[in-house]
Amino acid sequence: MVCTGNVCRSPMAEGLLTHALRADPDLSRRFRVGSAGLAAADGEPASANALEAMRRAGIDLHSHRSRPLTPELAAEASVLLGMTRDHLRMIETLFPDQPRQLQLFRSHAGGGDPEVPDPFGGNLQEYLETRDALVEAIPGLLQYLRSGSLDRPETV
Repeated sequence: MVCTGNVCRSPMAEGLLTHALRADPDLSRRFRVGSAGLAAADGEPASANALEAMRRAGIDLHSHRSRPLTPELAAEASVLLGMTRDHLRMIETLFPDQPRQLQLFRSHAGGGDPEVPDPFGGNLQEYLETRDALVEAIPGLLQYLRSGSLDRPETV
């Protein structure tokens, strides 16, 4: 999962997908989930409203610490799921020689806006809406992971 600062959207997406994978033993054995940011500082906690939005969904992000997307992390991933088209373009620009699958996280939502708006600096309601936009993509993303469409199905 890739966003800008790795303190809102991508940690929320990571938490939701990790939670969903726990319910599927086969997928949870096959995949590791991580997140990073294109302009992330190293070691920042998830934002307070991200923590609260996820707590309300029964998911704890207190151990999350931000990290920048590095060439090593990008190379390790089977697929990089960006929150916006700009994130995908930036990944292509920063890592032009690394083959990988790039997709919008919400491309698996089955409709609606394919981009996830940035709630950073917003109120709790905006974070809840962001969380819900991410949740809508989880069933389609699980179906995609089950399909075997990834070249190296191990790290998302």
